[in-house]
Amino acid sequence: MNDPRRGVLAGAERAASAVELFERTSARLRRLVPFDSAVWRATDPETGLITAPMLVEDLGWGEGCAAYWENELLEETVLPYRELARAAVPAAGLRDATGDLPARSSRYRRLLRGWGVHDELRAVLRIGDRPWGLISLFRHEEPFRPDEIALVADQSRPLATLLRGFARPPAPVRRADAPAPAPGLILFDFDGTGEAISINEEARQHLASLPAGPSFPSSLGVRLPIWVIGTALQARAVAEGRDHGDARVRIRTTEGRWLVCHASCLTGPGGRPGPVALVIEPPAPADLAVLIAESYGLTPRELEITQLVARGMTTAEVASTLFITPHTVRDHIKILFAKVGVSSRGELVSRLFTEHYWPEGHPA
Repeated sequence: MNDPRRGVLAGAERAASAVELFERTSARLRRLVPFDSAVWRATDPETGLITAPMLVEDLGWGEGCAAYWENELLEETVLPYRELARAAVPAAGLRDATGDLPARSSRYRRLLRGWGVHDELRAVLRIGDRPWGLISLFRHEEPFRPDEIALVADQSRPLATLLRGFARPPAPVRRADAPAPAPGLILFDFDGTGEAISINEEARQHLASLPAGPSFPSSLGVRLPIWVIGTALQARAVAEGRDHGDARVRIRTTEGRWLVCHASCLTGPGGRPGPVALVIEPPAPADLAVLIAESYGLTPRELEITQLVARGMTTAEVASTLFITPHTVRDHIKILFAKVGVSSRGELVSRLFTEHYWPEGHPA
């Protein structure tokens, strides 16, 4: 008997991009678990916040996407992604989880019911405790069955492994005389309407370099991508005590450069909550270390050894620094070579550091 789980991933390993991976998998999954619309999203594995790219299929919600994430981050609801990411099973259906009482969810009461959604199946694509992507499948009439939910859950780790590989960016074209872009700043009035109220020119330039995806108009004359809005909403959630995670996400631009987007809630007169300040800027080299290392499946110890090797330490010096034997260091380095696909220390450092970490104009 054919295993339907294998059918979902057939040909997925040949995808040339994360978007193509989403498209191929969605088309095959739809034959086994029919759905009317879907959203596939990549996430920052450290914070779980959505980042580029995103695939939206057959949705007519318009600006409802922003309301969806406001509900996700700022309201008490059923099956939030942050809980699903830690659950024993990384997928769940709204009606199945609520005993066919979806109105227990504020997301259903406020949004999904009005949009004609009968049931939502959510899944987190994760490896261990690291989420690399999120899936939302929607049906207008029938609920998702337990066996369908289980089939989607089975795809979590295999899809996360494939998606993780696309976090290895191609080396950007560097110009030695090009200065690093300055930080951009956007202020959000979350004490009032939640609108973006101020922006500098550098932020406008950074926004123009971000990849295509759901975005929303603002009174500042620029459209704000959903991953920027989501980061600002997360900062408000942290300030209100709803979450303790970082309001921070890394995004690769259309030019192949990396940007980090991070936000925090300011304090106004008398200790009252002030606006949310969101900064978009090139990352420091270490800011990408975990992301790139995890994209190759490196453990924290392997990353630590790689960083010491990059400083020019010998095997004996690495062993002394980490209080392990030289033989253990050599074993780790052999595994590192295999994971990264190199055959020397120089190639290892070049692949993980020179190609990925140094921003344009940085004296590598």
